[in-house]
Amino acid sequence: MVSRDMMHTSSMSFNIKNKHQYTKSFPVLDGNIPSLYKHVLDGNSSNSEICIQRYLELLAKINKGGGENAIFRHTQRNKKLLVRERLRMLLDDEFFLELSPLAGLDMPYGDVPGAGCLTGLGKICGIWCVFIANDATVKGGTIYPVAVKKQLRAQEIAIQSRLPFLYLVDSGGAFLPLQAELFPDQFHGGRIFYNEAVMSAMRLSQVAVVCGSCTAGGAYVPTMAQETAIVDKIGTMFLAGPPLVKAATGEDILPEELGGASLHSKVSGCVDHFASSEKEAYECVQNIFATLNYEIPAEDTVDYDSPLYSADELLGLAPKDYRYTLHIKLILSRMIDGSRFQEFKANYGTTLVTGFAYIEGQLVGVVANNGELTHDASLKGCHFIQLCNQRNVPILFILNTAPQTAEPVSFAQAKDHTNKLKAQASMMATVACATVPKITLVIGGCYGNESYAMCGRSFDPNFLFLWPNARIALVDSRHFPTYSQIWDDTGTELKQLKEKLEEESSAFYSSARVWDDGVILPQDSRKIIAQCLRIMKQQKYQILSPQQNPLPVIRM
Repeated sequence: MVSRDMMHTSSMSFNIKNKHQYTKSFPVLDGNIPSLYKHVLDGNSSNSEICIQRYLELLAKINKGGGENAIFRHTQRNKKLLVRERLRMLLDDEFFLELSPLAGLDMPYGDVPGAGCLTGLGKICGIWCVFIANDATVKGGTIYPVAVKKQLRAQEIAIQSRLPFLYLVDSGGAFLPLQAELFPDQFHGGRIFYNEAVMSAMRLSQVAVVCGSCTAGGAYVPTMAQETAIVDKIGTMFLAGPPLVKAATGEDILPEELGGASLHSKVSGCVDHFASSEKEAYECVQNIFATLNYEIPAEDTVDYDSPLYSADELLGLAPKDYRYTLHIKLILSRMIDGSRFQEFKANYGTTLVTGFAYIEGQLVGVVANNGELTHDASLKGCHFIQLCNQRNVPILFILNTAPQTAEPVSFAQAKDHTNKLKAQASMMATVACATVPKITLVIGGCYGNESYAMCGRSFDPNFLFLWPNARIALVDSRHFPTYSQIWDDTGTELKQLKEKLEEESSAFYSSARVWDDGVILPQDSRKIIAQCLRIMKQQKYQILSPQQNPLPVIRM
């Protein structure tokens, strides 16, 4: 007899394969690059090489954590594993999607490599989850303002895509000299605990491992998780550690006595699982994830074609600046299955390209800049986004907005300008209210109000990535408007402003401040976008019973 599960899987596989047979009729994009544009390709390639070299240098700096001395103390004296070793023991395979790895570099209060934590998405027992793993080699895992922002962003991704969450806690708590920048406000440190409660009420499973110090506010993270394991001898939880107890009461007490694994697993009940080693703790986490109620189908049922053109050529298509931009379809033809694209309104509002494509077998609506976001292009964008929203198709925004245009100098130009602004405002409202998943990829300029209509960070995309050549600013300092009348005769102030804008508009400046989810290499874009589409789809496979007025899981 064929089981119900086998019938379900077989039927689903048949349907997916049938559906993909029809995509073979999508028109194929011409991705050939005319030799006329060789100088543009050469300029873009040279710029891409410079940007990528800088990116790799920064990544190498991040991967050193807190430096050799800190790593020695962490591994030899404290007998703890490094954060990436922990993830290797936990995750199903080597791959995980790291978020904002450049966060914390060159901040006003100094370098905090990786913001002192590693966040990302990986699989445990076949289930995608978001994780936060403190890196205690960086400032002892102490929480800086940028670390709060990075951790809140990870929680936001989990909430948007309804993903389970894992916390690997090894933190000395808040960095007190900067408490005014990370404690009192709505989206400061307390928001982490607020989110934990909200996520639990949403029935998003949260699992924590105490694999180091959990001091002060850090102790609430594992206490508010739904299931928590603690590692003997290295895991501790207390609001105030032994030095503060000594200062306040004069009493000498050992960390284990004050808040060690035995105390919290046997007496306080703040943890659920006692582990004699880190290895045992991570095996416990895997067992917990095996109890999460998901029915995830096998991914190998989807058959798809590779693009017809090499992804390596994207380095020559990543625009050095707006003048070095070639047709967006050349980029699309190197990212989508079989380079096939079902275009929507191909002959209308041509400075915006819209249409449907598949990326590693997954349907996506594409909204891509191909010039200035004109009145017609904005109306076309509105129409297409509404179609995707009605059909429940996720949207990929490929963003390369035009630098600010000159102000109108005649009544006719002013009228056109006003009509364009109204259409852009309509597109902004449509993007803001669309409920389907959204991914934004910044491949060039991310300038001004047009970036809002293209689902910039303010408009809550589920994921937002940058190419290393990307520029993020209100205006492009290289195409600066002629406002000379407001500057002194020498132009000193204008020069200083241009230098400031140039420094603050790079992709690396943005990523250091968690204005995005990370810088990615152009040739990796297809793989990462496909992975994000699969991750966002996982919520369909969680089995939930009807429940009125859901409440969080609370420790008694």
